[in-house]
Amino acid sequence: MSTLRTVAQRPTRRAVLKGGALALAANAVAPYAFARSWKGRHDDPLERVTVGIIGCGGMGRANMNSFQYLPGAQVVAVCDVDAAHAEGARSQALATYANMRDSEPATETIDVFRDYRELLARTDIDAVVVATPDHWHALNVVHAVKAGKDVYGEKPLSLTIGQGRAMCDAVHDYGRVFQTGSQQRSDSRFRRACELVRNGRIGEVRRVTCVLHEGSEARPTEVAAVPDGFDYDMWLGPAPAVPYLPNRTHYVFRHQYDYSGGIVTDWGAHHIDIAHWALGLEETGPVEVSATGTFPTDGPWNAPLTYDITAKYANGVEIEIVSSGENGITFHGSEGTLFVSRGRIDADPAGVLESEIGPTEHRYPISPGHHTDFLERMKDRRDCIAPIEHAHRTITVAHLGNIALRTGRTVPWDPDTETTSDPVAARLVDRVLRGEWSL
Repeated sequence: MSTLRTVAQRPTRRAVLKGGALALAANAVAPYAFARSWKGRHDDPLERVTVGIIGCGGMGRANMNSFQYLPGAQVVAVCDVDAAHAEGARSQALATYANMRDSEPATETIDVFRDYRELLARTDIDAVVVATPDHWHALNVVHAVKAGKDVYGEKPLSLTIGQGRAMCDAVHDYGRVFQTGSQQRSDSRFRRACELVRNGRIGEVRRVTCVLHEGSEARPTEVAAVPDGFDYDMWLGPAPAVPYLPNRTHYVFRHQYDYSGGIVTDWGAHHIDIAHWALGLEETGPVEVSATGTFPTDGPWNAPLTYDITAKYANGVEIEIVSSGENGITFHGSEGTLFVSRGRIDADPAGVLESEIGPTEHRYPISPGHHTDFLERMKDRRDCIAPIEHAHRTITVAHLGNIALRTGRTVPWDPDTETTSDPVAARLVDRVLRGEWSL
């Protein structure tokens, strides 16, 4: 880490852009080192990781707030193509720091950027949060790690399987730390469920059911003027150029295949991940995926409304991803069942939940908190509790489910080569990026 500049020392926009081009082209990665002092709530000089926020919607601000309250981090910059979002995040960050100072005036400066490449060119930023729409994740992450930043990346990891692999390769090649925002891995309830399943408390598990929820549809709307302060062309970025619609961007992007994968990827990123984690499938994938479902018949949203997806693995396990039922994950074992969700954990027989995990049995890491885990891994350079390879394998299942839904075909899959022998499905494994954008 480098010493935090004062406001007067911060580079000009021209210098930032020039430096950014060099930083993104650089092959060498600067080593991590502690070299920053920051005056904390109790006036103790604390070493802090400086953090930039790329994407200032709901999840971007939530992550920003989490890092602000950790003694090991300091948020110094925010970036969004919507000026209202960026200024809202800046004001929120300053207000949070002011409250942390009690009656003392806030002394922090939060810089605002529209183009994330300018933020990445800042050599005094150690880590970034990527909380943009899914179609931006790959570019944001690949450029961030090339610029020497560690990354806390929101889920779902990627827009396509090909982009996910490119992200994994870049993180590994540049030696960066990556934490996926799959916070269920830091939840004691999910960790407990995984330990019980992994250690055979319900016998051999051959089937897992992940219940998400149904998708949504929207009425058709007319083309409208782009709101002031919103760089819509930059929001589209690598996605196809289409007219602005009020219900195309921001939160509802997730219901449209140009920018996301609907609820299948949005919630599948969470529950498929836990299924993989519990069964030791974190670094592999299915050999076949089939699906049935329904889609909107009108309006701009085209991700599935209902779905029933089955992913078959080489070891005989089947993971079902469905839109009907109680949200959560059910493990079906030869000697019982176990259900876990964000609200409860239950088992049949009930005594399973009282079982102790022995010292020689498989144990999962106890997270100090998802954001704290990221900061600690920045120090020791080990894998975070939700590493990028695991996130990629998780979201690959959801992507294959969407491919099966869209094509109406059973998709054969080789998890080792990450390829399919089906020529129709193969065309949806990746996408061409628009204009200047490339990985």
